[in-house]
Amino acid sequence: MAWFEREFIAVPEDRKNQMVYKWPDVNIRRYTRAIVNADEIALFVKSGQVVAAMGPGRHRIDADELPVLGALVDTVTGGNYYRAELYFVSTREVPGVRFGGRLADILDPVSEQVVTLRVFGEFALAIRDPAELLTSLAGTADLTDQDKVQNWCADLLLKSMKIAVTQGISRGDWQVLGLSAQLQPIEAAVMHQTNTALYEYGLRIPRMGNFDITLAPEDAERLKRLAKDVKYIRLTGDFQRYAAGELALGAGHGLAHGHHHGEGGFLGAALGISAIGQHVSNHSGAPQLPPAAADTGQSLCATCHTANPAGARFCMNCGTSLAPQPRHCPSCGTESTAAAKFCGNCGTPMPGG
Repeated sequence: MAWFEREFIAVPEDRKNQMVYKWPDVNIRRYTRAIVNADEIALFVKSGQVVAAMGPGRHRIDADELPVLGALVDTVTGGNYYRAELYFVSTREVPGVRFGGRLADILDPVSEQVVTLRVFGEFALAIRDPAELLTSLAGTADLTDQDKVQNWCADLLLKSMKIAVTQGISRGDWQVLGLSAQLQPIEAAVMHQTNTALYEYGLRIPRMGNFDITLAPEDAERLKRLAKDVKYIRLTGDFQRYAAGELALGAGHGLAHGHHHGEGGFLGAALGISAIGQHVSNHSGAPQLPPAAADTGQSLCATCHTANPAGARFCMNCGTSLAPQPRHCPSCGTESTAAAKFCGNCGTPMPGG
């Protein structure tokens, strides 16, 4: 039974989606048949070095077919076994690998605001050189754990994108609010930098899928509001005019929509504008006159125009009698009332009438 169990070596059906599969036994019986699928390559590794390779097809593991296996013969078994690690490495692309997260905190040169950029997307991963991959990472990383390999590549891609985007914005090539229109040059710059780093590990990113660079929601709202403010200030030519207009619009909008919880704020804003208008009008025209003495019940002196308390008989300032003085016609001398405009005797106009 053992003879038939060890007769064939191949990647199990449930592991065919792995980029790297390692045969679990390092003792491989002579004349065993190895089946290598069309999108795979099999490599024998001894002491960290690739000593033999088998392409797609059926192979008999024997030094007659693969002379280099002679160096792998286990003499303890009488030459019936080869002692080596056998890896099956996929040559196909792995699409849909996800990446993303916080990209960078960067100063926007246009608004001079510090904002947070984030990126989310996917990319395809492939093995460029299976032998180089095994010799560079087999001793330091578990290549059979595909999630770890993909996460490592995703982190490297995110780092490369952070560098490329930060440099592009700092040089003025791209604007923070216009990054969505620059995805093609960003992709080219990121792939070049990432593949340069992956080259020595035998990996590559052949292409990127859909990805998007966005601002944190609070930063996006802040920049949009700032851009609107700057535009309106330029149109009005005066920040105070713009601020007063915004205040009035806010008050009107709140009252029109019946925001009961904000009535105090909107009403206060409206009253504030009214008070400002009154203050400006009071200081822009002639000085305001005090109310007439008759309106307050006081007696006004006819000589010095001093306001005296009601009931006073003489002016407190100059001593002039405050009692009404009789009026006489300048023509005939007839006495007239204080309110008369013409003499009742001769019809002559009264002075000051």
